[in-house]
Amino acid sequence: MPEGDTVYRAATRLNRALAGRELTRFELRVPKYAALDLAGLTVDEVVPRGKHILTRIGEHTLHTHLGMDGSWQLVLVGGRWPRPDYLARAVLGTAAGTAVGFELPVVEMLAREDEEDAVGHLGPDLLGASWDSELAVANLRRDPGAELAGALLEQRNLAGLGNVYVTELLFLRGLHPHTPVSGAGNLDRLVDLAHKLIVANRDRVERTTTGDLRPGKRTYVYGRCGKPCLRCGTRIQRGLQGRERVAAWCPSCQPSP
Repeated sequence: MPEGDTVYRAATRLNRALAGRELTRFELRVPKYAALDLAGLTVDEVVPRGKHILTRIGEHTLHTHLGMDGSWQLVLVGGRWPRPDYLARAVLGTAAGTAVGFELPVVEMLAREDEEDAVGHLGPDLLGASWDSELAVANLRRDPGAELAGALLEQRNLAGLGNVYVTELLFLRGLHPHTPVSGAGNLDRLVDLAHKLIVANRDRVERTTTGDLRPGKRTYVYGRCGKPCLRCGTRIQRGLQGRERVAAWCPSCQPSP
């Protein structure tokens, strides 16, 4: 699933293409909204919230989520869509081009004043203007017995981290994925590092947690199961992170709790 930095870049591209422009075409290919047409209205802005995208149009907000396979693509006037038409679930056209949302698992129209109904459950947004590290730490501490990997993936605690960041973050702090929150040591330092990592990558197409952009060198343990640890040479192990996500860790650098 796309992580917060990917969603941030998608929302930024959409905002540059749509904000301040009048809609010449508006289609939501979802039965509930098939008759809704906002053509003629102006897009005010497109903003990310964790892994969600909010497109504000007058008194309305289009709420979308990329899920595992969704994407927003920009197409110039007269250009060909990069994916089949039948995969499109949202189409927002302007005089300059069209934004097409493909395979979006969440397409929902809200009154702008009701946005919190969709995203109010989220914890502090790591890439948001109102990022609050103290609240994120307090949220994590509410369940001291929870496995640390699962707690960091829980969007109600802090919004934006996915499997890549959590896997790499735990390696950098020398913590096993199954470590309980109570055994994680300084949570403030952990959360601050998470914030620094995702901010450093928010404008990059190629994400890196090592500082190296060469293929095979961009992550310490994520995607490197069975390969030697870049720090100590021990083979990276594979297991579960949280309840169902694949985890990777170095058994030497990240000993079991």
